[in-house]
Formats: sequence, C-alpha cells, structure tokens
Amino acid sequence: MTLESSDVQMLSSTLCLSGQGVVKGYAIGTAVVMSAASLEVAHYRVAPEELPAEHHRLIDAVATARKDLQSMAASLPDDAPRELAALLNVHVMLLDDPVLIQQVCQVVTERQYNAEWALTTQGQLLAEQFAMMEDEYLRERAADIRQVIERVLRVLSGSTAWLPNLDAVASDSLIVVARDISPADMMRLRGGKFAAFLTDLGGPTSHTAIVARSMNVPAVVGMGRVRALVRDGDLLIVDGLEGVVLVNPSEPVLAEYRQRQAAYRRERDALAMLRDAPAVTLDGIRICLEANIELPEEAVAALAAGAEGIGLFRSEFLFMGRSDLPSEDEQYEAYASVVRTMGDKPVTIRTLDLGADKTLDDEEAVAANPALGLRAIRYCLANPDIFDTQIRALLRASLHGEIRILIPMVSQMHEVRAVQDAIERACIALQDRGVPYARNIKLGAMVEIPAMAIAIEPFAEMLDFLSIGTNDLIQYVLAIDRGDKDVADLYDPMHPAVLRLIAHTINVGERAGKPVSVCGEMAGDARVTRMLLGLGLTGFSMHPQQLLDVKKQIRQAHSNALRVKVASALNRAERIDLAALSG
Repeated sequence: MTLESSDVQMLSSTLCLSGQGVVKGYAIGTAVVMSAASLEVAHYRVAPEELPAEHHRLIDAVATARKDLQSMAASLPDDAPRELAALLNVHVMLLDDPVLIQQVCQVVTERQYNAEWALTTQGQLLAEQFAMMEDEYLRERAADIRQVIERVLRVLSGSTAWLPNLDAVASDSLIVVARDISPADMMRLRGGKFAAFLTDLGGPTSHTAIVARSMNVPAVVGMGRVRALVRDGDLLIVDGLEGVVLVNPSEPVLAEYRQRQAAYRRERDALAMLRDAPAVTLDGIRICLEANIELPEEAVAALAAGAEGIGLFRSEFLFMGRSDLPSEDEQYEAYASVVRTMGDKPVTIRTLDLGADKTLDDEEAVAANPALGLRAIRYCLANPDIFDTQIRALLRASLHGEIRILIPMVSQMHEVRAVQDAIERACIALQDRGVPYARNIKLGAMVEIPAMAIAIEPFAEMLDFLSIGTNDLIQYVLAIDRGDKDVADLYDPMHPAVLRLIAHTINVGERAGKPVSVCGEMAGDARVTRMLLGLGLTGFSMHPQQLLDVKKQIRQAHSNALRVKVASALNRAERIDLAALSG
C-alpha cells in the first residue's frame, strides 16, 4: 500500500495514518521502531580463484541461519503462540530447499557475483513470483522469501541492528513499528510487552497478522510508510477495527480513545461469556459456527473460541515454499493432528488449491488469466499423482475423527464424478497395502463459480454438503479482481446479483436436505450476520477471532422475521438496508 493524500490527515495537531486492520481492538502506547528490514548489500565481482571460498561463505551462512531458526523452534517457551513454531519451520524448510542454494551458487559462479549480491538477486526473483499470485495467502508468502534471504544476509554481515533495544524503553506498553516482522524477529522481541504491531507491508494472512491474532494483540498492516513517519518514543493510538493509527494525539483525542478502549474491553469480556452458549436465534433456529484455519496449530484457537468444527482447512501450506512434494505420510500427520485436536468435532479439509499463478517451485506460471486458468480442482485432476496422494492421506487421517473433503472451484458435474473416482482409487490402493481408513467420507464442493451457483440443483443432489466461497464468487460475478486496488471499490458483497446467487444456493440445499455454509469473508463480518440469516443461512465458518461477535448477533436475531424482510428486498431488486435488519 502506498501512502496517498487521503491516508494522512491532521486531526487538530494529530497525525493520522491508515492501513488494514487485521486484529480488532484499541492500543495506546509508546512506539518502538525496528530499523529497515532490508540490508544495504554490497555489489562486487569475485575473482575466479576466490569463487570456491565465496561458495563456502554462502553455504556456511545458510547453515548458521538454519541452525539459529531450528534452535528457536526447539526452545519455544510454553506460553509462546503455537503458530510461531510452524512459521519458524516454514523458514527452515525454505533454507533446506536445495534449488534455492544451487541457483544462488550458480549465479556466483556464472556472473562472479559476491554471495550477498547473488542471494538478493535470486531472492527478489522468487519473491516476485509469489507476489504475482492471485491467492492472497500465497501472495503474502513472498514475505517468507524476503525474510529468509534477509536472515542469511544478516549472518553474512554479522548485523543485529534491526532489533530495537527493549531495555532502553521504559514503557510497558510497546507498539512495534516495522517494515515487516518475521517469525524469528517475533521470537527475539518476546522480551517486550506489546500493545500492538504496525507494519509497512503485509495483509490479513501475513505472519504479523497470524501471530498478532494468536496473541490477541491489535495490528494494522499494509501501512506503506509508517516506519518512516513514526519515531521511537512517539505516543501512538492504534484502532485495529478501522485500521487507523494516531501519532502524538492531543489530550482530548487521547481521552476519547481511552474511553473507547475501556468500552471495548468490557464488550470483549461480555462476549467471552458466550463461548459455551449455543448459537441459537430468538425463534429457536440452531446455527452452526465453525472456524477457518490455514495451519494445523490454529485448531487450538478454534476450540478456544468455541467453534463447533473446522469449516475450512486450507491444505496449500503443506505444498508451498519447497522443492519437493509432501509425502502421503507427511500429509497424513498434518491432517490427523487437526482431527485429534478437534476431538469429536468435524474437520472440513479443502483439497489442494494450486495451479496457474499458484505453482509449485518447479513449475512455471504460463496462464494468460490465472484466475480463470488451470487451478484448484482442475489442476488436481490434471495431476492425478499429486491428487491421489492427498486423497489417500485424507482417508487415513479420517480414522481419527470426522473428516469432510471439500473440492474448490467446481463448475462441471464431471469434476465431481472424477473426484469420486479418485476416492475409489485411493480406497483400493489403501486396501491393497493393508492400510486402514475410514469409509463413507463426506464429500462437498465450494460454490464460488457463478455457473455452479446458477445450476446448483444436480450438485446438491450428488454432494453431501455445499460451502459458499463468497470471496471468489463476488469476484467472478462482478468481474472484479479483489486484489486490484484500482477497482477495489467496486468489490461489493451486497450487490443484489451476489445475494440472489447465495440465496438460491441456500434454498436448493435446504430443499435437498443438504447443509450449506458460507466460509468466505462475509461469514465473519458481524455487520452482515443478520442479512445472511435472512437469506436462510444456518452454517457459518470464519476466523476464530470473529466467532463470538457473530454469535452475539445470532442470539439477538429473529431468523424467520429476517427471512421475510430479506426476501422482500430481493424480490424488489433493492439493496438490503443492514440498519433496518437490526431494528
């Protein structure tokens, strides 16, 4: 995000900055600024006779960085966020990638670049490949590449100056301001008591956001130039709900936000009491509230929030940022760990959503339009070896509890039949090997392509459940690239065409006796909960942190009355007045 004139304004004498709030809440504290994450890298040529020594210098630095990360992961304290171990291991995995080191060594040899220059050159190429991906979670993995490269560069330079001096800061409410924060940096910063995190880079699935959620600490990311505009010791107010940061506020502004902070804490305390309360509307309609997760460790947060299951577990994390494919055993262990954590609660695992721009490391992205290319289930069916391995792992893991398989980006009936055939092949293969697995596993599909939503009836008959992916559905219905800031204002979840497709899918599922849920961003937005109830939705899946806000709305709503109001508005092709639904 670049800083526009609308992003910086003066409130009285207070500098106001904006970004993307990824963890709600208010924080008031002292800024502690991390110096630039990117290092100044020397560029020079290496004499031919010195090339072997340069190779050894590079390899030794990689080994040292790997050992440092492994040591951090192995010595995590009991109170450390569980996500940190997984994120540290992702960075170890990247350093273990022989392709990356081979490519850097090749640059050293062929171009006679010094190790730092070669490393930054190849790192930038890899980061750019990830940054061009359509999927937001995978796009932000470019940060992993940058952070790993920078860690090796720090070893090569012997620098640790990027860390703030926590001992020099007297305040016990520190707000970390950084270009970006890696998992390893998070570990080194654990000595401070943090009130919030602010970064120039990042989005909802960046490491800063993931760890901040696990710590329940307000965070605003994608601020563009916050590190350049804020100085050590500045007094900051962070509004994680609106994504606003106030620098050196006046006393009246400070007093107002202290009141907001106190009110928010009282609200969260009251919400916490709803954790074990049933999600039932005033007229007795039972609503299922489940959680979306991206890492196995996040299942703990889902349970802590009172989730009734996992409604969406994205499996891509196992496949990305590595030179080899995860084995059947590795996948089995990852899926089984989530199932064991959730106990008797169901776990819905989405099959691999790769392809087009979201490629494995040894593939090239060649699609002219990645969003419409060979991705998700199309990619899996075109690569049966990869798909069959995943299906076998899922079947094996389902012995430990209820697993539901979710197919992404379905548009054709033959795709569902092909997945059923793949499941049958996997069953036969496991039987031949004498490997136990659960039978009669439930199969569902994502409703995210308009063609499927329009012609949903046969899908509802064939499948066991449906899950509406509103993020892509809105993108495809409105022909809006949700990652393109130039048209972001046209991305409209409340567009009548979008709502009619959601309503149609829910109604058809209801008639067929098949459960329908929403797992996109709309499900976790408490402002539209009543509208979704009015569409007839009885299944929501969202980030664990959003669950209690949505439950509160459900317990205060009258479902059947909302259905009458929403149906009337849709029939008149009117935009739904969310405020009117709260009355």
